[in-house]
Amino acid sequence: MTPHEVFDRAIALLLDHDMVGFAGLWAVDGTMEFPFAAPGGVRRLDGRAAVANYLRDYTSLVDVRSVPESVVHTTGDPEVIIAEFAAEGVAVATGQPYRMPYVAVIRVRDGEIVSYRDYWNLAVAGDAFTGFAA
Repeated sequence: MTPHEVFDRAIALLLDHDMVGFAGLWAVDGTMEFPFAAPGGVRRLDGRAAVANYLRDYTSLVDVRSVPESVVHTTGDPEVIIAEFAAEGVAVATGQPYRMPYVAVIRVRDGEIVSYRDYWNLAVAGDAFTGFAA
């Protein structure tokens, strides 16, 4: 799969609430990073197993119902895309609406994510969640 196809698959799995499948898109030694994580929050996950463990309770936190905006930018590197998208749904614990814009820099090699840098805003999430930490 191309990087764009992997991103499209990731969005489909997210909307299906299939976090096992979502984490399965990572290479065994792939990474996920959160450059804007809160102090003391998770900043980097090393390996598919770490990504899967981190995401295992995701659907109990947020019920993503749509991705109304999505733009994928190609780069000079055929392995790298930059995805701008928004996810909408409900924060499960509070019932509050959830709308989060994201920018992700994704490197895909041999059809697997080897690097995913997730730029999202903790302040935006704080309005919907109680006790949530990135």
